[in-house]
Amino acid sequence: MLHINDLTYRIEGRPLFEKATLAIDAGQKVGLVGRNGTGKSTLFRLIKGETAPDDGEITLRKGMRMGAVDQEVPSGPESLMDTVLAADTERLALLREAETATDPMRIAQIHTRLGDIDAYTAEARAGSILSGLGFDGDDQQRACADFSGGWRMRVALAAMLFAQPDILLLDEPTNYLDIEGALWLENHIRKYRGTIFVISHDRDFLTNAVTHIAHLQAGKMTMYSGNYDQFQRRLAERNRLDMALVAKQEDERRKLQAFVDRFKAKASKAKQAQSRVKRLEKMEPIATMVSDPIAPIELHGPERLLSPPMVRFDDAALGYGDTTILRNINLSVDPDDRIGLLGRNGEGKTTFAKGLLGILSAQTGHIRAHKKMRVGYFAQHEVDALNTAHSAYDHVVDLMPDATEAERRARLAQFGLGAKNAETPAGDLSGGEKARLLFSLIGFHKPHLLVLDEPTNHLDIDSREELVRSLNSYSGAVLLISHDRALLEATTERLWLVDGGAVTVYPGTLDDYREEQAERARPDKKAKIDTGPSKADERKARAEARKAVAPLKRAAERLEKDLDRATRMLADIDAELSEPGLFEDDPDHAVALGQDRARCAERIERLEERWLDALGAYEGAKEDAGLD
Repeated sequence: MLHINDLTYRIEGRPLFEKATLAIDAGQKVGLVGRNGTGKSTLFRLIKGETAPDDGEITLRKGMRMGAVDQEVPSGPESLMDTVLAADTERLALLREAETATDPMRIAQIHTRLGDIDAYTAEARAGSILSGLGFDGDDQQRACADFSGGWRMRVALAAMLFAQPDILLLDEPTNYLDIEGALWLENHIRKYRGTIFVISHDRDFLTNAVTHIAHLQAGKMTMYSGNYDQFQRRLAERNRLDMALVAKQEDERRKLQAFVDRFKAKASKAKQAQSRVKRLEKMEPIATMVSDPIAPIELHGPERLLSPPMVRFDDAALGYGDTTILRNINLSVDPDDRIGLLGRNGEGKTTFAKGLLGILSAQTGHIRAHKKMRVGYFAQHEVDALNTAHSAYDHVVDLMPDATEAERRARLAQFGLGAKNAETPAGDLSGGEKARLLFSLIGFHKPHLLVLDEPTNHLDIDSREELVRSLNSYSGAVLLISHDRALLEATTERLWLVDGGAVTVYPGTLDDYREEQAERARPDKKAKIDTGPSKADERKARAEARKAVAPLKRAAERLEKDLDRATRMLADIDAELSEPGLFEDDPDHAVALGQDRARCAERIERLEERWLDALGAYEGAKEDAGLD
């Protein structure tokens, strides 16, 4: 289907691809993965013919149609439905010809071909795709110009999926989707009849939707069969074997060198020594895949937590002008909360976040926030609003006007951009580098609350794992809005759902929510005669059982994390108390530390008892419900 042979391409003399080779067969669903900056988007431009390679060739099987979602999204007066239908150019051409054709033979050929390409079900198929991507029936008849850029990107994706090219190139298709849209797209791609080559950093999407992984590293591409989880295991095994071979070769090299050093002066062993010298010279080093270090993402938490709750909504309504989006909100955020905000795009997740941040005031009711609360806010428009002329160092100067050069440089080193990008204007940074800069800026003043709206859109998979590490070590509260299910599962403890103008505590787990959305998206089927419960009934029963025990699970997990934090705090206090000369230099502080230690030790003891009780209750309820 698609063959890339000995591809070489350089940017400003730097080789991006060096004799790279890849073959994609018909029907394969291939995920392209690699660190930011390795050339994934450039490869797509080369495949589409927008850029010419320096050497090598890219060939597509003759007669095959290739499609890609353009960056220029539809924005005219045409309706969404008409825009999607127009993507099938063959269907449109045949319909136009059918209106004017007079030759009976040609008319028959036209209608036969229209039947072959399912032209008569076009509107139903287009409507199904648009619905799956979040557009209801009324939306589908509205003009493209009525929608924001992110929603128009969905229309462009819908149009290309409807056109059904033989090979479809997709660049980060889930970036503009919510969890529901991403789940629908996974299912659609699995069933897609053609070939798909997709760039994605969404681990769940790559695990559930693709059949192969193409790994781009150091200018080379390696194809692995299976999904992302299988790729990771095989890559780890390959690295392990490579390192074992390196160790074996180094051991042999040491033995050869020892023989040469020992016997090269002896005439009786001269020939053997010389032969070993030749073997050493011919010994080629084994190529290993060296992983580049991941730049850190540092999110510094507050030195002291505030008293709970930090923010409380009392019968609050939120909206814009005379339009109310959310009503009767009765929720609170505690100092160590980890909350994942669920809900389809357009339901009001960002509106709720703005209310939490104080950007929106309550139309009715009250929003009460702690006076000393500091908030860090990450959102796509905040990334775009960075001063494009300011470098990372310039931003540090703004934040630390009275600091010395050394202090500024020391703080700059924590930004994770590398020395070469420290002086680069923000406008010249990549999307991932801008995101890292914004993370550093919002964490600069050690906020009590982080509100993160789709923070992973420009981060590669390794950087996403670094963000997980940083969030899990951050001591304040987090509200996370994300379509990245792996991130939500790894960092949140509570789930809130925005749906139908309300924000409520979601009682189940993320798996329950996924299953509910999959069930909702599944088309209605005719009832079947069955003597026992259906698989759908069994899934629903398991979901209900998980929902019932979910509060107990979350309570145990929360107490365990509280216990971990308290244990780390005790270790920090002990480390400070062990400082030499503390009691002589600052006796008052030493006494205060001793009191803090006693309180912390008592809290750990209480937490341990509560955690063991909560864990026992959860395990007992799980056993009663028949869950593993």
